Amino acid sequence: MLCVICLVGLSRQRTEGAEFFFSQGVGGVFENHTIRSDDSLVELARHYDVGYSEITAANPRVDPFIPQMGTSVTIPRIWILPDIPLQRGIVINLSEMRLYFFHPKTRELVETFPVGIGDEGWDTPTGTYRIIEKVVHPAWHVPASIRRQRPELPKVLPPGGDNPLGSHALRLSSGSILIHGTNRPFGIGRRVSHGCIHLYPEDIATLYKKVPLGTSVTIVRQQVKVAEVNGWVVVEVHGDGGSDLEHEALTLLKRRGLLAKADIGKLKVALRLNLGTPTDITRKE
Repeated sequence: MLCVICLVGLSRQRTEGAEFFFSQGVGGVFENHTIRSDDSLVELARHYDVGYSEITAANPRVDPFIPQMGTSVTIPRIWILPDIPLQRGIVINLSEMRLYFFHPKTRELVETFPVGIGDEGWDTPTGTYRIIEKVVHPAWHVPASIRRQRPELPKVLPPGGDNPLGSHALRLSSGSILIHGTNRPFGIGRRVSHGCIHLYPEDIATLYKKVPLGTSVTIVRQQVKVAEVNGWVVVEVHGDGGSDLEHEALTLLKRRGLLAKADIGKLKVALRLNLGTPTDITRKE
């Protein structure tokens, strides 16, 4: 039987907003919500600052639009940090559709937000970039490729409620890719953009204030994340239809020196369930 961990006993503390202290590479809080008559998973996702894909993956038996009243749903607000050489600036993991901002002075303090990413055929590129421009109330200069699809659009859409860039935008050194808000918040946690990174309106306003020009932005695609927490081996799976999940998981466990401590049977179940929450796969002695 798999155990979705609640991190009891971890040295961690929740701070204001979406900031968390990550201990041993894992951080967050374990939360449940009891469905009321007017709830939907779409609305709860925004209320708890998680994405649509995160909350539906964690609750596969719950109707996302008309959940049964009284149902207890998991709010997936515990994360393993992406596996990257340098934990600094902004890191975006496309597979989990989540952004991490590392505090410049205290690397264990991380602010994290759900994001929307590029739709099929408009994939958000991986790589390392930096923020080269910050804009409040950005106008949208509609790309020619989009205007060919939607010729009714003007060449430039001014700021306002119809502007898909929202209230704030951060331009990356790739030129065409922005981290920005949205006028369609239900798209957070989905593949909805033409390559840009979307945040909830309240989240982009928070992030905009904290990141200076020149901040590094690393975009990765990691379907599997692992960590060792107080002797437990835990895995977090966000299968997005990419590479072989089992191979990716075994390679990562071996590189982290955790393969001998992992129960491969538990790992295979975790990969199949694809819940997107840290799960104990420790081999029992």
